[in-house]
Amino acid sequence: MNLISRACIFVMVLAAALAETSGQIRARDLGITIGVLPTGKFNAITDVAGVQVGHTTLIEGSSIRTGVTAILPHSENIFQEKVPAAIFVGNGFGKLTGSTQVKELGNMETPIILTNTLSVSASMEAVIDYTLRQNGNENVQSVNAVVGETNDGYLNDIRGRHITRQHVLDAIAVASAGPVKEGNVGAGTGTVCFGFKGGIGTSSRVLPENLGSYTVGVLVQTNFGGVLQIDGAPVGEELKKFYLKDQLTEKADGSCMIIVATDAPLDARNLERLAQRAMMGLAKTGGIGSNGSGDYVISFSTNPRVRIKHEKAGLSDTTVYVRNDAMSPLFMATIEATEEAIINSLFAAERMTGKDGRKVEALPRQEVLAILRKYGVVNK
Repeated sequence: MNLISRACIFVMVLAAALAETSGQIRARDLGITIGVLPTGKFNAITDVAGVQVGHTTLIEGSSIRTGVTAILPHSENIFQEKVPAAIFVGNGFGKLTGSTQVKELGNMETPIILTNTLSVSASMEAVIDYTLRQNGNENVQSVNAVVGETNDGYLNDIRGRHITRQHVLDAIAVASAGPVKEGNVGAGTGTVCFGFKGGIGTSSRVLPENLGSYTVGVLVQTNFGGVLQIDGAPVGEELKKFYLKDQLTEKADGSCMIIVATDAPLDARNLERLAQRAMMGLAKTGGIGSNGSGDYVISFSTNPRVRIKHEKAGLSDTTVYVRNDAMSPLFMATIEATEEAIINSLFAAERMTGKDGRKVEALPRQEVLAILRKYGVVNK
């Protein structure tokens, strides 16, 4: 073994040790490079110009393990400057409010809120409050609040409905650009993924100049099951923890919310095509979209040229969009960013004890690194 190989192993072991204490190590910190396209500066959904993310995390007593994550397409009045948007349903066992209007009109007029299943109504009320209070919205009488969820009831006292309007408003208020906290935060506080602690994850991809220099960013709330793969390596099988290992005793139900943002000027039709590809990224991690899983993708464009003004004179619009023939690189960027965002949510998450003393272990990072070395995913 040469000095370079030894140095690589030392760096990865050190990174894994740091992960065990900080919980915020990401796939690339451990030498895992998913896909072929480069990431943005923060390797996060906030690499897409204008996008902001905020969390409210509730960890109280022995049984409250939940939270809120807010995603803002831009920092201006979203109701007055709507963004083109689309929704794709991978498996519809879930609650995604506002979906029919987004599908009908092809736009979105509020922040996206992610939370737990029984806090959707409180989140809707908060989004309505937020929108009605904004300057310029004094005459608004209809608000299409977009709220998604996963069920964190294994670790969280979900029936207690501890999320309040203020928690949601707080998440919106602290939303910012730049690095995004991952793992046991916000809407990912109490989630479980592939039998390990899940959470919030994010990633991005940037296309080369000759393909438009567009950025695609993805944020996920992971709470689903299947047979975990990391960059093609059969990690779940090697760890002997996967769906159907013990016949019908292992469960794969849960949900995954996937948010896809891009600065490419896309209309709702091509945004829906983009959203469809996000499910391919989920599949590459081993997710199976089980019967009891609510797997939804919300996609939107932040490009100022394609925003829809709430009140605009005239009967028609003239807008330049990306052509169908130029969509394939954006599809690939979405698949890669979704796959990495899910894996990042697992690496960032920490062991958690919650309701009724239930424990969910974090992904065993050093064991996973050994598996990834075995399959050539990281340098030996």
